[in-house]
Amino acid sequence: MATPTTDDTARSGKAMGGLATLSAAQFLIALDFSVIFVALPSMGADLALSDSAVQWVVSAYSVFFAGFLVLGGRAADRLGPRNLFIAALLVFGVASLIGGFAGQASMLLVARAAQGVAAATLQPSILSLVNTTFEAGRARTRALAVWGTVGASGLAAGVVIGGSLTALSWRWTFFVNLPLVLICALAAPRLLPGRTKDARTGVPLNILSAVLCTATVLVTVLGLTLAADKGWTDPVSLISFAAAVVLLVLFLTRERSSAQPLVEPALRRTRTLLAGCGSSALYMASVAGSEFYLVTLLLQEGRGYEPLEAGIAFLPLAVCITLGNMIAGRLVNSIGVRRSLTLAFLIGAAGLAMLGLQIHGDGYLTSILPGLVVSGIGHGMIYTSMFVGGTRDVADHNQGVAGALMTTTQYAGGALGVAFLVLVLGTNPDDGRFLVAFLIAGAVAFGGALLAWTGFASTGSREAAQDSAAVADPAAPHSGSRTTDVPREA
Repeated sequence: MATPTTDDTARSGKAMGGLATLSAAQFLIALDFSVIFVALPSMGADLALSDSAVQWVVSAYSVFFAGFLVLGGRAADRLGPRNLFIAALLVFGVASLIGGFAGQASMLLVARAAQGVAAATLQPSILSLVNTTFEAGRARTRALAVWGTVGASGLAAGVVIGGSLTALSWRWTFFVNLPLVLICALAAPRLLPGRTKDARTGVPLNILSAVLCTATVLVTVLGLTLAADKGWTDPVSLISFAAAVVLLVLFLTRERSSAQPLVEPALRRTRTLLAGCGSSALYMASVAGSEFYLVTLLLQEGRGYEPLEAGIAFLPLAVCITLGNMIAGRLVNSIGVRRSLTLAFLIGAAGLAMLGLQIHGDGYLTSILPGLVVSGIGHGMIYTSMFVGGTRDVADHNQGVAGALMTTTQYAGGALGVAFLVLVLGTNPDDGRFLVAFLIAGAVAFGGALLAWTGFASTGSREAAQDSAAVADPAAPHSGSRTTDVPREA
C-alpha cells in the first residue's frame, strides 16, 4: 500500500476545504429558503403588504430561481464554475443588502427576484464543482452526502434562526446572509478548482437558446404559481400556459437547428440523467415541496399553531432529512443507486401515508411526529441518491447544466404538485381532505420508486460516460466521470 505523499495530503486537504466552502454556500441557499417564512407576517405588517404581495415575497424568489437555472448551469460550464460561484455570491450579497434596507414592497420583491437569479447560478456552480473535484464513485458519493447533509441542516437552522431574528426585525433575515457570502467568496479562489481539463472555454454561449429556455421555464412556473393562488381557470394562468407552449416549441426548434445547443445531444441520450430529472420532479411533488406545504397548512390552519411553534414542530423532519442524507451516503456505495433510491422513495411514501392515516389522531407526538420521522429519512435518502445517480454518467464539461436540469425539474414538479393539492384541499380543508392530499403525495412518491427501479436498471455507467464524451468531442479522450467504484446494478 503506497504511503501518501505531502502533495497528496495537501491536495486532499484542499479538496476538503473546497467541500466545506461549497457546503457552506449550499447552507446559505437552504437557509435563505426557510428563514423567510417565519418573517412573512412581520414583513407584511411593516410594509403594509396585501396577502398576495406577501405570497410573492416567496414566489418572486422561486420563479426566477427556476427560470434561470439552465442558463446558470450552461454559463458555469462555459465560463468556469468557480468564476460563476464567486459572481453569484456577490450578487446574492448585494440583493440581501437591498432586501434588508427595503422601504417598500417593490424594492423587496426586486431583491427577492435578484436573490433567485443569483441562487440559480450559484446552485449549478456548486454541483459542478463538487462533481468535478471528486471522481465518480465512493469519493463523490461521500462528498454529495456531506453537501446534502449541510443543506438539510440549513433548512432546520433557517426555521429557528428566522424566528429568533424576526423577534429583533425581519430585516435581519436578509442581513444574516452577508457573513456567509463573504466567507465563501474569499475562500473560493484558494480552495476551489479552476477550469476542468475538458472545459469548453472557447465555445460561445447560445444566447437565443438561453433566452428561449429561460423564458419557457419562467412563464411555466409563473403559470403554476398563479394557478395555485388564483385557480387553473384564471385568465392570466391560462395565458401563461399558452405562452409557455409557444416558447417551448421555439426553444426545441432552435435547439435542433443550432450548432451549439444549450442542452447537448449527449445529455438528452444519457438515461441516468433523464431518470434523475424524473426522480427530482417526483421527489419535489411528494416528500419535499408538497409535504412541506401540507404540514405547514395542517399545523397552522388545521391545528392552530403559531408560526414559530410550527417551525419548531418541523425540526424533527429536518433532523431526519439530515440523517437520511448520511444513510444514503453509505447505502449507495453498498447496494447501488437503483436499490437505494427505490428504497428511499418507498420510505418517503410510507411516511406520507402515515401522516394521512393518522390525521384524525390527537396530539403532535402520536399523530404527526411518526410520519415526519419516517418521511424525513426517506426525503434525505432520495436527495443524495438521485443526484449521485443523475449526474454520474455526465462528463465534466456538462456537469453544470446537468445539475441545473435536475434542479429545474425539481422546482417545476414542486410547483405542479402544490397547484394540484390546492385543488384537492379547497378553501377550508378538513381532516378528510388532508387525508386524501397526503395519500396522493404518497402515491406520487411510490411512482418515484417505480421510476428509480426502471430508470436506473442496467445503466452501464462506464459506456454511457464514454459515449457522452465521444459525442461531444470524438477526438478527445474522456476526462469526466468515472464509475469504477459504483456497484453495477442488474
